[in-house]
Amino acid sequence: MRRDREDTRRRILDAARRLFAELGYEQVTMRLIAAEADANIALINRYFGAKRELFAEVLAQQGRFPGVLDVDEEGLPRRLAEYVADRLTSGTGSPVVATISRSAASPEIHELIRDRVLSAILEPLEARLTGPDTRLRAGIATALIMGTGTLRQLFGTDVVRAQDRDALVARLTAVFEACLTVVDRPSSPT
Repeated sequence: MRRDREDTRRRILDAARRLFAELGYEQVTMRLIAAEADANIALINRYFGAKRELFAEVLAQQGRFPGVLDVDEEGLPRRLAEYVADRLTSGTGSPVVATISRSAASPEIHELIRDRVLSAILEPLEARLTGPDTRLRAGIATALIMGTGTLRQLFGTDVVRAQDRDALVARLTAVFEACLTVVDRPSSPT
């Protein structure tokens, strides 16, 4: 019995993950998830509660920036560039970025998405930086990373398809260096 419960719970989560990434929060219904998971809608409510709670569980299940931040600060721009290049050129993209991009307009889950972006990307990135303006620098880099999902959503891989991966990584590295590097501020005239 326990195995059936775990299998059903996993099927529901898998179906919800796929549907939220493909359609966004607003377009997904509990009935659609139940049909996709081949599960009774009452079981979804029992295991997860409302759709909002199921969405929160889907976000929580998706990994944080896997291995991307496991470099020294000097190597961080290139590592972020490689991550974004892979998301832009691969057939799959990032499921969490797709889920967030397609669901961000929903006021019901705005706080869930905000918290997820903070805990999964912005705050870990900020923690890796030194010097002044770490929140600003991490925020700009996060905006670029999140924009990857929107670009893929609109154009697929068409925008970067002809681009050589090494050239794409080089360009993106320059952009992330500009975002993450401490900028000397001119002193104010007295």
